Amino acid sequence: MPFFTHQAEHSATKKEVWDWYNSLGAFRRIMPEWEGIRPLNAGRLVDGDETIFKVGIGPIKQTWIAKHHSVVPGESFADRMMKGPFGAWNHVHKFDSVSDNVTSIVDNVEYRLPFHILTGWSARMTVLPRMRQMFNYRSTRLTNDLKQIQATAKLPRQKILVSGSTGMIGLQLCAFLETAGHEVHRLLRPNTKLPSDVNQDQVVVWNDLTGDIIDGDMNGFDTIIHLAGAGIGDKRWSKKRKKLIRDSRVIPTMNLSSLIANLDSPPKTFMCGSAVGFYGNRGTEVLDESSEAGDDFLAEICGEWEQASTAASDAGIRVLYLRTGIVVSPLGGALAKLLLPAKLGAGGPVGGGRQMQSWISLDDEVYAIHHLMMNQSCEGAYNLTAPNPVSQKQFARVLGRVLRRPGFMPLPGFVIKLLFGEMGKKLVLEGQDVRPKRLIESGFEFTHSDLEMCLRNCLGKMKPN
Repeated sequence: MPFFTHQAEHSATKKEVWDWYNSLGAFRRIMPEWEGIRPLNAGRLVDGDETIFKVGIGPIKQTWIAKHHSVVPGESFADRMMKGPFGAWNHVHKFDSVSDNVTSIVDNVEYRLPFHILTGWSARMTVLPRMRQMFNYRSTRLTNDLKQIQATAKLPRQKILVSGSTGMIGLQLCAFLETAGHEVHRLLRPNTKLPSDVNQDQVVVWNDLTGDIIDGDMNGFDTIIHLAGAGIGDKRWSKKRKKLIRDSRVIPTMNLSSLIANLDSPPKTFMCGSAVGFYGNRGTEVLDESSEAGDDFLAEICGEWEQASTAASDAGIRVLYLRTGIVVSPLGGALAKLLLPAKLGAGGPVGGGRQMQSWISLDDEVYAIHHLMMNQSCEGAYNLTAPNPVSQKQFARVLGRVLRRPGFMPLPGFVIKLLFGEMGKKLVLEGQDVRPKRLIESGFEFTHSDLEMCLRNCLGKMKPN
């Protein structure tokens, strides 16, 4: 059978690498963002355990079942495809110590395409480019995760409760926290359905609109991270939708803040989601955490959202406000909506394209939350945005270059207003130039400060070495 090999070195011990791979969150972390893979079961590294996921082969989603075998703890493991899109697939992972703090990972894959006669001549054009991008992504993600984990390795691991754990940010945040050795629990509403690959037992169930605990105990957590809220850009803004956007943020935050302030064993840290919408539409004015709040709908919502945590701060709990920008990932948010028109060449400037877009990679969003959580001196508001915001026109141009598509169809602003109303005006035609001043001063180092490299990484468009 054809043989694919990938080798990479990582600045970590074999134990650090093995522990990362053997964590519950590793499978979500290692899957490329652009593949749209849906994990169903994350097998641990023991013989006979199975990892199951849905993967897209063209327009069709297929179930892939991989059974682990030949596991030598701390040294190597293999997985064989029992069901899936290939004719055959056997993947061996081997960890070798290059030095005390450098580990080499060698991935050897034997495979066969479903129509065996095509394997030899077609794989070079179909399978191998996709495999190279995938394994390069996995190595980069592992390197970056290990760097973040090592930065706080001497600090105690934490018991963490996360709301909004099923959203784009929450899923990757929980997965990373698990690879870092933290104990992760999820705060859920009664109708929330967890993905089948995550721990179904470590949950607290509550009524977010009344603050009543239905199942579980809120006592004993080191940190509570509150990210839940109705999607701002999911639907056109009617009066009913705007009320839901506000109430899904302000009321649960107020209830959660009051609840934890009166616990017998309250958390040391409460991290509350917010957004750069706090600053309102400010044109090209350069903004940081000391800048005044805006006066439009989103600014008012963000202000109320942050003020809703007053009970926690009054009780002496360390409170942080995460003013997040546009999170760049094909898994969701703005980029997921832009991809199809951009691939069709319709990703040109919108409404003139001068509005500023303060963006951040999904990885840096996750890493910044972890950094702030672990640094006890950090408190108050932090802008979670990359240090190099761009105009919408620049964003469109860079995305087109990464996708190798021309952005030849500019979209007038009045079309956005007709299609999406106030929501389109606020989210697409207005913007802010927000800088992460306090985050940088706290010692955080960005993994992706360049938009093109961020897009190439998350879309699987890295240039060959």
